[in-house]
Amino acid sequence: MANSLLTIDMITRKSLEILENNLVISRNCNKEYDDSFAVEGAKIGSTLRIRLPDRALVTDGAALQVQDDNEQYTTLTVSSQKHIGINFTSAELTMQLDDFAERVLKPRISQLASSVDADVANAYKSIYNTVGTPGTTPATALVLLQAQQKLNESATPMSPRYATVNPAANAGLVNGLSGFFNPSGTISRQFKTGMMGEGVLGYDEMNMSQSIVNHTTGNFPAAPVCASTVPSTQGATTLDITYTSGTKSLKQGDVFTIAAVFAVNPQTRLSTGSLQQFVVTADQTLTSTSATIAFLPAMYTATNALATIDAFPVSAAVITFVGTASTVYPQNLVYHKNAITLATADLLLPQGVDMASRQVHNGISMRIVRQYDINNDRMPCRVDVLYGFSTIRPPMACRIFG
Repeated sequence: MANSLLTIDMITRKSLEILENNLVISRNCNKEYDDSFAVEGAKIGSTLRIRLPDRALVTDGAALQVQDDNEQYTTLTVSSQKHIGINFTSAELTMQLDDFAERVLKPRISQLASSVDADVANAYKSIYNTVGTPGTTPATALVLLQAQQKLNESATPMSPRYATVNPAANAGLVNGLSGFFNPSGTISRQFKTGMMGEGVLGYDEMNMSQSIVNHTTGNFPAAPVCASTVPSTQGATTLDITYTSGTKSLKQGDVFTIAAVFAVNPQTRLSTGSLQQFVVTADQTLTSTSATIAFLPAMYTATNALATIDAFPVSAAVITFVGTASTVYPQNLVYHKNAITLATADLLLPQGVDMASRQVHNGISMRIVRQYDINNDRMPCRVDVLYGFSTIRPPMACRIFG
């Protein structure tokens, strides 16, 4: 029986299946806002304003105390378009779909998936919770449980939670946890696959990804402390500091703590007993011996419904940065599904081409456009995804330093 020619729709559907199967971090992100961009004409720069859950104070007594809404918003912007080129012949279109996918599509689409995942992995720059010892590859249950502790102290729902680590951390954790109070089926799977798998230490999934990115810390200032003017207004996101050295730098994603400024549980507004960690929100060059740095989360004390800290910092409070200055550290990720949101947009199907197709599945939209090269009987294609991502709920995520 003669083979049927593969159609552009068949190729697009198979390409999308391969992309989904090769995504790791992005696969477990929230995609509930995808429909907001699922219209023709969405383009780079399109922005969606997302309302975050309201928070209020619990009050005592019979008298009603009406409270205003504490509305918080964040934005999700379609900011990235990635594509990869594929060039095949008319003869290859006569292949069976699975053979065509294995030979032609999979090698290229897997690269596209890795590139998207590596982009989404940069969500770490907005995540301020961290655990682990910088410079030491995670290899024990403790670091995974400490990450769970951070999420629990932030009142994060227990499920679904995911851990995605780089190959080095995966090797260390599988070796360190092999047989560690695991059922025989889990031990057998770890032995066979070299992966942690599902249902381990409270995580719905623990995955290895080659797309985990590294963070290079700034050239931290020496002996930094809070300046004489300290934050005293609810919602503060800047901090004046002084230090003893000259020109230094901070990088977006650097994390620091302030002496005696403790995190609070957002539900009870009681101190967790752990110093609140803050993340630097923009690259900055520090000159002279003083500077103003921007950070998240915003400072709200326990008297406010949006509480993040137990008290404002005081003058001369010591500031401690996580890690060593100007050093590269892998940023393994632990996160609840709702911590990071990914949305893809429907790209236009252009006119004047040989063929074009767009397919959507599980919140991911992909477009393939094909031309025909009559001189060489080849069919150059481009496979595109247009997307944006945002860490819309940073307290529901944690970085594990490697």
